Amino acid sequence: MKKMQRKLALLSLLIFTALCLCGCHGAKEQNAFLVPDEFDESKTYEITFWAKNDTNMTQVNIYKDTIAEFEKLYPNIKVNLRLYTDYGRLYSDVITNIATNTTPNVCITYPDHIATYLTGQNSVVPLDGLMADAEFGLGGSEIRFDGPRQEEIIPQFLAECAFDGATYALPYMRSTEACYVNKTYVEKLGFTLPEKLTWDFVWQVSDAATQKDEEGNYLVNNQKVMIPFLYKSTDNMMIQMLRQLNADYSSPNGDILIFNDTTRELLFGIAEHVKLGAFSTFKISSYPANFLNAGQCIFAVDSTAGATWMGSDAPLIDIPEEQLVNFETVVMPIPQFDPDHPQMISQGPSVCVFNKEDPQVVLASWLFTQFLLTNRVQIDYSCTEGYVPVTSKAQQSAEYQDYLSREGEDNQHYYAVKLQAAKLLLNNVDHTFVTPVFNGSASLRDAAGQLIEEVTKGIRRKKTVDDAFVDKLYGDMVSRYHLDLEAGSALDGKKQDLGPLPQTSVILLGGLGAAWLLLLILAAANEIKKRKIANSSHKD
Repeated sequence: MKKMQRKLALLSLLIFTALCLCGCHGAKEQNAFLVPDEFDESKTYEITFWAKNDTNMTQVNIYKDTIAEFEKLYPNIKVNLRLYTDYGRLYSDVITNIATNTTPNVCITYPDHIATYLTGQNSVVPLDGLMADAEFGLGGSEIRFDGPRQEEIIPQFLAECAFDGATYALPYMRSTEACYVNKTYVEKLGFTLPEKLTWDFVWQVSDAATQKDEEGNYLVNNQKVMIPFLYKSTDNMMIQMLRQLNADYSSPNGDILIFNDTTRELLFGIAEHVKLGAFSTFKISSYPANFLNAGQCIFAVDSTAGATWMGSDAPLIDIPEEQLVNFETVVMPIPQFDPDHPQMISQGPSVCVFNKEDPQVVLASWLFTQFLLTNRVQIDYSCTEGYVPVTSKAQQSAEYQDYLSREGEDNQHYYAVKLQAAKLLLNNVDHTFVTPVFNGSASLRDAAGQLIEEVTKGIRRKKTVDDAFVDKLYGDMVSRYHLDLEAGSALDGKKQDLGPLPQTSVILLGGLGAAWLLLLILAAANEIKKRKIANSSHKD
């Protein structure tokens, strides 16, 4: 019996060790990809590329031209393009297709989204091995085009694609946020635009712009409509405010830390300006560019990638020509609490590769992904908006430097506001940051923006925004975005329900329980056997 107990104890230890190793490394190893020794050109491969464009036909044509050029180099690879105008829909469709194993091969995405994709088994390919491969990696000997080497990708941009110990995407384009300012109206209100915007200055000017005449017209524009300060992405607004104040948002391992006193004070401050009519958001009012171009906004915060929509002479305008107002547009970094130490978010699309049963299909997908980083694609696409190329190879090329030098030559390709927006990011790469990526970080980002949206709506609906309002709001956000289910989440310093255990942990605990139950059964059987022998001896 003792021999049997020792065997079972050893079995329990082996189960524990194996499952611990599985729990620690399974997520990475299940996605591991072994690069083939060669690319089999005797077969034809058909891959799908899901991309996003801003209803900009120039961008669409760049995608189509890129695919055509790539297919000339690799005639046995056919690329099917599927376009989306909304990242949210693209993200949702990928999640749906993971469940049916029908994901695209290559996909425009964001790291926050990839963290969620990775919860699906064997979904996104880690790219570290592919990048470093001597033949098919970045700058590899078997590549048929002049792509960048790994060291030629801007390090900060590549680092944004790495989390949980692996690199899961390549950066495609990068942007940040800019404040597009109607300088004409700032000066009309009696203010001088500073070299660096501060939150105090923006709020002061915005509050002053809410003054009306006896007929209800705003004094600054003589119109019935004026939203002095309009923000496109309130998630970025809250995240950047917290970062500038060195306040908590989240930890790298997924602790939810946003529901703190600094956030509360920021919400109270925003509420006061909403009361005056000085502030609104895209979700509530509509695109900042439309109001800016109609002379109905003074500070419009949007992505640098949206620069072609901003200003009286913008090449892309969504309002009737008769509504346009002439004014001087100035492109500035977003407002800062400490302008000497600016902090602004780095954003923009990346590209990931989804795993498939045939490694040759994955290799074909990887070749196309690399092609998206060639100079021709990078420069052409970045010139459509205020994006910047993600490689030093493209940024330092004579063609791109010539493009930057021709600011304002026309209001189309060299539109001044667009080039100023690109230069804004190029000059501030070292001042950019990204938020931690983990399963649930996309939900936390949504919650960050919704805090501002709910406060703004609350004031407009004549509600009182006080501690009780914010307390309820915090609870609503935790519930709506399931933040209490994320690892390490916390509200007011108290740990929340972490949700169900991972499958490996369940198997581990079940296996250990079964082993110890068997030990107890055998021990009990042995005890019964001893008693029977003792009773038999006593009767004899």
